[in-house]
Amino acid sequence: MAAPTVLMGAVAYDPKVVTIWEGFRAWLRGRGLAFDFVLYSHYERQVEDLVAGRIDAAWNSPLAWLRAERLAAANGTAVHALTMRDTDQDLTSIVVVRADSPVRQVADLAGGVVAVGAVDSPQATLIPLAHLASAGVEVDVRRFDIGVGLHGDHIGGERDAARALVAGAVDAACMIDGNHLAFVREGTLPPEGTRIVAQTARYDHCNMTVREPESAGVRLFGTLLLGMSYADPQVRPLLDLEGLTAWRDGRSTGYDALAGAVDATGFYSPDGRVTATDYRP
Repeated sequence: MAAPTVLMGAVAYDPKVVTIWEGFRAWLRGRGLAFDFVLYSHYERQVEDLVAGRIDAAWNSPLAWLRAERLAAANGTAVHALTMRDTDQDLTSIVVVRADSPVRQVADLAGGVVAVGAVDSPQATLIPLAHLASAGVEVDVRRFDIGVGLHGDHIGGERDAARALVAGAVDAACMIDGNHLAFVREGTLPPEGTRIVAQTARYDHCNMTVREPESAGVRLFGTLLLGMSYADPQVRPLLDLEGLTAWRDGRSTGYDALAGAVDATGFYSPDGRVTATDYRP
């Protein structure tokens, strides 16, 4: 009898998601894994389907990982992080001002206007705003809600926050450190036109979330992902599109900052219900 198909969920935040996982599917099937994927329009349904057992794995945002943990525990089950990208580990978010700004330190932002990404962006909204709050700095927040439900994977809101900073409409903007560099490269931010006034502690980003206990197919899925080589011409273009050079063992130790922000804002309840009043994916 044929082995059961491992069914993975991914959120379609960009057309490249189809290209990536169609390519990975062919590679995985060529190495003996019965594998397929389904696409979701937002993370909340993907998490619910994973916990309910309708899919075997979910390529989750950090916010979706936290909800999966809570929802699974409330249902008497458990999930864990099977794998993650090398580029998902030890990231930071930053608060940026214009180079000509009178703001010299984070305390100077008190009472100012700070631009952030979408309401559900861990890196451009939840984590940096929690960082400012922990420093005792109260600000007026201007949010750019683009791609709500995609948990910041669509960086349009983050980019618009950067544009608002350049235009002088806000005093500062929040973004992940890697996008600060990307926005300079693409011309959204002028070279040497900004300064960093605050940087968060390190945190982790996406992971491949699976239910416990793992099936034999899911274990093979993890083993094959970890065995992908950047030197392999079949997968290298796909790895580039997905933004990694190697898969790593999953870990759950890098989500404390986001969990604190989720609790402080009431984004999710302790049992995994969506409780943010202005969040409608």
